Amino acid sequence: MLTVLRVHLPSEIPIVGCEITPYVLLRRPDGGIFTDDVSEASPVDGYFMRYKWYRIQSDRRAAVCSVHPTEQATLQCIGCLKSKIPVAKSYHCSAKCFCDAWQHHRVLHERAISALNENGTEEDELFGRFGSGSSSSGIISAALSGSTPNLSQSSGFNNGPTPVYPTGTEKSSGETWFEVGRSRTYTATADDIGHVLRFECVVVDLETRGTVRAPTSVMTSRVIPAPTPTPRRLIPVNAADAMGHFDLDSRASSFGTFTVLSYNILADTYATSDTYSYCPTWALSWAYRRQNLLREIIGYHADIICLQEVQNNHFEEFFAPELDKHGYQALYKKRTTEIYAGTPQAIDGCATFFRRDRFSHVKKYEVEFNKAAQSLTDAIIPAAQKKLALTRLVKDNIALIAVLEAKFGNHGTENPSKRQLLCVANTHINIHHDLKDVKLWQIHTLLKGLEKIAVSADIPMLVCGDFNSIPGSTSHGLLAMGKVDQLHPDLAVDPLGILRPLSKLTHQLPLVSAYSSFARMASVGYDLDHQRRRMDPTTNEPLFTNCTRDFIGTIDYIFYTGGAVGEGFSTIRRERALVEVKNE
Repeated sequence: MLTVLRVHLPSEIPIVGCEITPYVLLRRPDGGIFTDDVSEASPVDGYFMRYKWYRIQSDRRAAVCSVHPTEQATLQCIGCLKSKIPVAKSYHCSAKCFCDAWQHHRVLHERAISALNENGTEEDELFGRFGSGSSSSGIISAALSGSTPNLSQSSGFNNGPTPVYPTGTEKSSGETWFEVGRSRTYTATADDIGHVLRFECVVVDLETRGTVRAPTSVMTSRVIPAPTPTPRRLIPVNAADAMGHFDLDSRASSFGTFTVLSYNILADTYATSDTYSYCPTWALSWAYRRQNLLREIIGYHADIICLQEVQNNHFEEFFAPELDKHGYQALYKKRTTEIYAGTPQAIDGCATFFRRDRFSHVKKYEVEFNKAAQSLTDAIIPAAQKKLALTRLVKDNIALIAVLEAKFGNHGTENPSKRQLLCVANTHINIHHDLKDVKLWQIHTLLKGLEKIAVSADIPMLVCGDFNSIPGSTSHGLLAMGKVDQLHPDLAVDPLGILRPLSKLTHQLPLVSAYSSFARMASVGYDLDHQRRRMDPTTNEPLFTNCTRDFIGTIDYIFYTGGAVGEGFSTIRRERALVEVKNE
């Protein structure tokens, strides 16, 4: 007989708009343990699983603070109601909470005012307006008292609609149970805010249609609204200002304007409570993070997107289909698996997307540093040391290189029929801090490969990714300067001799850092001066692109060949931060 052994939730706090899929541990009649769904269409030995979700709605319901979603709200912003901002965003737990959040909260008002004459936004299309319509107007128009307000009596605030499955509605002890779902997965809605959800599962006999034993159930905490991410301030980089110190040749100036985004999104398999113990579990859940990532990525409207730490299953099931809806073609390369010990679907890699109306795909190259390590050890490492050498060098890192053809910007050139090609490299370099020699070797290997492509096709380059190397390191120096300082202390770490002779650590690509070029801009203004204060004056790189409890620093970059494609950029963007979570 099919038996339910255990049911638990990935996160106890449900978030509006985020899927909840409980873990249901089952035992087959033969004793095998598994977690796969058992539907009526695919029963196991004549049994299947039946699921139900209930919203437990008390006669008295508390509003939830929009800033501190685990706290009860005590006041409400009237300006939000007048601006028809989603009602869930209007609640605060204290006057101090409201004052502290005002600079960010004011942005919601400004956005609402600017959107009054628009027919919705792309974000609305993706995620809807929580609490929109009749529930966003005509409700409480004054500060809430310190006591729990009885919102169910407020005019126009409707959190008890006709349930989806009326026959599943029950009422007892001042609580009403609304049956809201009959599948294993449930997505919390605005009507669920402030309420507890209950999940039930039971084994059903396929022949008799009767249940076997009592249902197994689990309760959530109160549903909270999705927190509003802090809005970013992006500074446009004007080509003439950023590259004014270069002579604009006809090839470069004719290459059209386009934008680039590089983003390490933090793979779900690494977003653990052990690593990020300072983050609430709901903020670490993939169901919550993926909608924020998608909203942010789409919001930048970049022509080329380079993502790192994209899990194989998330690429196939989420990013590729979702970005396809917005006109992007996708390329993907997953990490190699020589030392990887996880499940095949959870392995991460690099994904490159480009707008189909702006570029077409010409060629794809895949770089596996494991293979390069094998070739290197075969060539220079004595047989007795090969195993030790491969243990140090084989780290499953990869790079994805795409050659694209622009569909724009070929006017006014001497040869208008000439194809406008662009090479885009997307990589994630080894993370281990004590393997500086391996980082430098991987980057040098990638650059020498790109050199061959550049020479063979006379093609400009973009080199994007998470290089796990700070400004001032030999790895950063090789990228930015084309060579390394042979007296740099990083070079003292080379137990295998793979960096010798040091004179070979060069490349001929005229790479320029996107932020470095920004720092040399001639224009002066508040935004530019303000941004410069966030940059290291020594390296002209940001003070940080990665911020965790244990590390704050710059390790992510966009480099481009300054004498070719550089003048074609009017805006270069490189973002890495997540809502609540930063990756190292």
